[in-house]
Amino acid sequence: METKKEQEKVILVGVQTRETDSDFNYSLNELAQLTETALGKVVGILTQKRERVDSRTFLGKGKLEELVHLVEETEADVVIFNQALTPSQTRNIQESIDIKIIDRIQLILDIFAMRAKSKEGKLQVELAQLQYMLPRLAGQGINLSRLGGGIGTKGPGETKLETDRRHIRDQVNDIKKTLKETEKHRNRSRTQRKESGVFQIGLIGYTNAGKSTLLNALTQADTHEEDQLFATLDPLTRKLLLPTGTKVTLTDTVGFIQDLPTELIEAFQSTLEETRNVDLLLHVVDSAAENMVGHEKTVIKLLKDLDMDHIPLLTVYNKKDLADPFFSPGLFPNIVMSARNMTDVTNLLDEIVSRMKTIMVRYQMTISVSEGQLLVRLKQETIVTSEEYIEEDNHYLVKGYMKKDSKWNGENQLK
Repeated sequence: METKKEQEKVILVGVQTRETDSDFNYSLNELAQLTETALGKVVGILTQKRERVDSRTFLGKGKLEELVHLVEETEADVVIFNQALTPSQTRNIQESIDIKIIDRIQLILDIFAMRAKSKEGKLQVELAQLQYMLPRLAGQGINLSRLGGGIGTKGPGETKLETDRRHIRDQVNDIKKTLKETEKHRNRSRTQRKESGVFQIGLIGYTNAGKSTLLNALTQADTHEEDQLFATLDPLTRKLLLPTGTKVTLTDTVGFIQDLPTELIEAFQSTLEETRNVDLLLHVVDSAAENMVGHEKTVIKLLKDLDMDHIPLLTVYNKKDLADPFFSPGLFPNIVMSARNMTDVTNLLDEIVSRMKTIMVRYQMTISVSEGQLLVRLKQETIVTSEEYIEEDNHYLVKGYMKKDSKWNGENQLK
């Protein structure tokens, strides 16, 4: 295949400090997956156990020499370190190794640059890349000239990174200004959704947990599905019709990952805003993942970091068909299912309705027979549990659940 010729040869480097063997190995495997996603081919792995990483060259002196030999032996094009490198560490390693040196964060940023489809997504990634590179420009000339193309160079590209700091700062400010405009538009759409009283649901989860597959199954949306890390980057909002006849919105977001770069979280604030204002979060977990508990912890921690841990959560343990037969869920409330099984999808819809009732407030309302259109809207915007025709008054007595801040909410609400 043509792509195989284009694949760059990559050596992965990891230093195990305080992590357990299984966590360390999982993290390295994930780095290998990330490398494949970025169209690289792993030709060697070098690991070391140390109390702490070497402040000067990250690896100890002997290991660095070993890396030099491995690079020569494999004719590698890139060395990717599993942890973030400081600018001086990159510089010092570069004195011994004459090929591209990048770290996990640069690799993730690179994949985001490949995956971004919308103008906003591309700008957000570019902003994150420029902000990450800015403090690393001093003494990076040699490394940058080696970047040339391929892994570690998607997005801003070498010419932008080689220009002076002031130019990059101007660029950062320009991107921020453009993103602010986009954010205003997003805010308007969000405000309209909020004011309409529509119940909003957000999909979150570790990357590759099956969020896009679930969105497609629930809404028949034709979104990108792939067994790859970060297959979805741009947020997508779709309408979802519940079995009760209630219409809600469902928003898919970018997948989380261990050590998600701070620069990315900051750059993607406006995208994450889409999910920050939802009424319910569906936390999609790959129940067959080797490090499932680690994935759960990563997502829960990021929710806390993003001030989203107050939003009601329903954990969706996906891919049950691939999970261990003795699988046991750890987070509650939850549902165990497969997004590819329509019975499971129906059960999830019922579970969503149940969760919504615990979040909403009960109401009862009288609606005149002549206000039929109002009744139709009430059924779409709230959960109607009963509707009784009162003959002597010629009206309907409607009971159900509505959002606390719903425009319907008023004197008819049951306390």
